[in-house]
Amino acid sequence: MTDDPRDALAARLGVIDGYHDPTGAWHATGPETRDAILAAMGEPVAPDEARDRLDALTRDDATRPLPPWVVVGSGRGPALEGLAGRDWRLIREDGVTEAGQGPELPILSNGIHRLEVGGHETWLLAAPERLPDAPRGWGITLPLYGLAGDGRIGSYADLRMAVERLGHAGAGFVGINPIHAGFPTDTDAISPYAPSHRGRLAVHHIAPRDEPGQAAGDLIDYAAAQPGRMDALRAEFDADPGAGFQAWWAARDADLERFALHQALSARLGPRWSDWPAPYRRPDSPEVAEFARAHANDCAFHGWLQWRADAQLVEVRQAAEAAGMAYGLYLDLAVGTHPHGAETWGRPDLFARGVSLGAPPDAFSAGGQSWGLAPLHPLALARDGFRPLAAILQRQFAHARLLRIDHILGFDRAFWVPEQDGVPGAYVRMPREALLAVARIEAARAGGTVVGEDLGNIPDGLQHVLWESRILGCRVAQFEQDWDAEEIRFKPADRYAPAALTSFSTHDLPTWEGWKAGRDIAWRRDLGDISEDGAREARARRNEEVARLTELIGGAGVDDLHAFLARTPSWLIAVQIEDLLGRLEQANLPGTIHQHPNWRRRIGMDPAKLGQLDAVARTADIMRDHDR
Repeated sequence: MTDDPRDALAARLGVIDGYHDPTGAWHATGPETRDAILAAMGEPVAPDEARDRLDALTRDDATRPLPPWVVVGSGRGPALEGLAGRDWRLIREDGVTEAGQGPELPILSNGIHRLEVGGHETWLLAAPERLPDAPRGWGITLPLYGLAGDGRIGSYADLRMAVERLGHAGAGFVGINPIHAGFPTDTDAISPYAPSHRGRLAVHHIAPRDEPGQAAGDLIDYAAAQPGRMDALRAEFDADPGAGFQAWWAARDADLERFALHQALSARLGPRWSDWPAPYRRPDSPEVAEFARAHANDCAFHGWLQWRADAQLVEVRQAAEAAGMAYGLYLDLAVGTHPHGAETWGRPDLFARGVSLGAPPDAFSAGGQSWGLAPLHPLALARDGFRPLAAILQRQFAHARLLRIDHILGFDRAFWVPEQDGVPGAYVRMPREALLAVARIEAARAGGTVVGEDLGNIPDGLQHVLWESRILGCRVAQFEQDWDAEEIRFKPADRYAPAALTSFSTHDLPTWEGWKAGRDIAWRRDLGDISEDGAREARARRNEEVARLTELIGGAGVDDLHAFLARTPSWLIAVQIEDLLGRLEQANLPGTIHQHPNWRRRIGMDPAKLGQLDAVARTADIMRDHDR
């Protein structure tokens, strides 16, 4: 043990002292990394100041009758020993206030409540211990951006049509990438996994009443399509915002008003607030307040865009219900947010600065990964009762009954990568029990199901607590191998996890045809990520993998693949539209931006005709034969 108070402070704040990589090698958290993460948290890095800060935290812990947050069972009246002999005041989530004394609290409904006692505040996360088991089913994932019949960006109206047709064809859900608010004025910022704000909706998918067509091609030209759509939407707003908008906008809350203000500023000053003049980088500055007064109509326009997006997604949900879909939309929650977008501008206190979310080096990325996303500050999130996360989840469940949480490993520990060159990253412990409780609270509130993407270097015990919560894991067939075996050996269908959503691939991986052809290997070779010799070795292994998997599933056709997936005990199965269409290329090649046409590929088919595909009908029959 070290006597350095900075080590003790870092440990108290959740900085983990090191980690084992997949080979078992230990990577210790060094002083440079420790100090960079402390600074990112807004904590002192000078020894004397660190000691004072640690002493203050220790004193606060000692005087508290209860921790800052406690998870309790919903529908019960919990007994908390720290309340013995003490007066308390309970402020329920709906604002109703009760007072009492002693350890017994009244029955708490599902939600986030605040308890005041002894001059301290404790958040009570009243959650069900577990969610209901998910009914067996299946669905189709597809790229929303690629759904339009011509070169336009796919719209929520296109999605409604696809959902309606695929639902009538037998699919229980339609899965899409995140639809968080992006950067409407930046046609290069198109990744749905680097959003501007996860609590607001993407507006470039809104279908205008009147929009010029775009030249069709295999790839979307965002530089032409996105400004054209935004111009059409602005013309619609200026002509007639529609009945009901003014009353809706008049009832707006402070968070929506701040978001709309940020978007109006972005249209004038540029997409990223870090590039704005200094007075505009803070939402509470006098200059920002003056801008809001002078540009009230522009702010209203950006509020109207959220109103229109929400209304069109309501139509998608209604179409899913009318088609008898068990789940309807299957949405995706991005793991983080852009460090210079609306979310960090509006609530800068919630985020660590000078670090990015990422992943340590592993077999798939020898240098590790830095995703360019701002991490949530665990202490700041706890101080606000985890309500910012709850609000984001509520926004997703407003339109979906199935939600995937990207990289749910970050609910246990998040890998923070300092921006300084040469300074390695480290894991920061997250309040796992609280984050999972919030996920259960919001899923239970909506009657929804949560899928946690549990792929990668999985923390010990995480999959067990996910199972206890009935949060489904992800199983990807091309990775379901016995990795400790001397030869390539894929797991048989009966060895797949029941509480899981199982698929062959994901948007970050090759399609069925692309995998068999080694298309991803060819891309890596052509981009210089691997040498010719490395590509030959990878291709030889892939050939062996293809031989072993096709032997296991009984053929090389997509129907053989889908029959294998259907035979697994996994509660949910997802098939990709790219596989149903026999496509070779994948949606996204991780680690690339412009080198590969990420998030640009069109499906090249009218969404109204998707339900008529023979491959969809065959897949529906296969799933039905296996009680899905």
